[in-house]
Amino acid sequence: MPKIVSKSASKTKTVPYDVSEQLRTPEEMAAYLDAWFIDAPDDAVGIARALGDIARAKGMTQVARDAGLSRESLYKALGESGNPSFATILKVAHALGLRLHAQPA
Repeated sequence: MPKIVSKSASKTKTVPYDVSEQLRTPEEMAAYLDAWFIDAPDDAVGIARALGDIARAKGMTQVARDAGLSRESLYKALGESGNPSFATILKVAHALGLRLHAQPA
């Protein structure tokens, strides 16, 4: 069987994907965080990163100000190696206009 060879070899160009660019409304932000709670309820780092994604979508400087934190500490707490306290999570959720709630498992 003959090989088909393209004379114009094109390269695939990739660009970084940033989910925060897709989070435009409070409903989208809440649904995104809720999906993390449902799909990966034990992934504390992932959930913190999801809060970071939402914070970037709203504007990290404003969220940090509203949460009473420095911008740098917010990036650190919600980053890949962050380990935010529950108090920080609550402050950030409030600053983002999100309400955490519980329901039976």
